[in-house]
Amino acid sequence: MANDPGGREKLLALGVRNVPVVSKGENYVFGQNLEDVAEFVGLQGTGHKPLPPDQLIKKWVLVLRALQRYVRQMPTEHINENVIDNRQRSIRLLAHHAFRIAEAYLDTAENGVEYSIGHANVPPKDGTFLTGAEIADYGEKVIARLQKWWDGLPDKSLAWKTKTYYGMQPMAMVFERSTWHSAQHSRQLAHVLERMGIEPDGKLTSQDLAGLPLPERLFE
Repeated sequence: MANDPGGREKLLALGVRNVPVVSKGENYVFGQNLEDVAEFVGLQGTGHKPLPPDQLIKKWVLVLRALQRYVRQMPTEHINENVIDNRQRSIRLLAHHAFRIAEAYLDTAENGVEYSIGHANVPPKDGTFLTGAEIADYGEKVIARLQKWWDGLPDKSLAWKTKTYYGMQPMAMVFERSTWHSAQHSRQLAHVLERMGIEPDGKLTSQDLAGLPLPERLFE
C-alpha cells in the first residue's frame, strides 16, 4: 500500500480498516495469520505447528513470572526512559503493556470483547504503576486471573472462533499470539537490563521459549 497511491482507497472500498492485508480483486485476507495468507496466495503453509494450549499456558505463566522478576530489577530512576532511542515508549509503559496483553486477552475470552490492538495498548492511568514493584504487583493479579480462567475452562482445546480486528479467528490462535507477544516483550526488557549492566534474574532460555513464533529481531 505504501507504494500504491490508491492503495488506501482500494482497501476502504473493500471495507478494510486495518493492515496488513493481502488483496486480490474483491477478495482479501488479513496478514496477521501467515497460514491464511499462504492459503490465499496458493502456497504451502509456513510449517509452523502451534503448541497445544496446555503447553502454551505453562509458557505464558513462565514468561509473566520472568517479566515480574525483570521489572522488579528495573531502577526507578530509569523506568521512564525510552526502551529504544527511536521510539517514544518508556520502560514503564512497555512493562505494563506486557501484562496488559494478558488482561486484554482475558477480556476477549471471558467477556467477548473484540480482540484489538487498542485494547491491549490501554496505558496505565497517570500517577499509577510508577515503580517496578507496582507493575510486578499488577502482574500478580493478571497471572492469578489467567490461571483461574484456565483452571475453570471446560473446553481447553480453544477450538471455537472469536471476533478480532482481523476477522473471526480460532481462540487457540489468539491465545498463541498473546503468549508470544508477552514473550517478545520479556526478551526486550531482559535486553534493557543487560544494557544497564544488570544481569536479568532467571533469564528465559531458548528452551523456555521454544515453539513460540517469535520474531528474530528484538525490535521491529
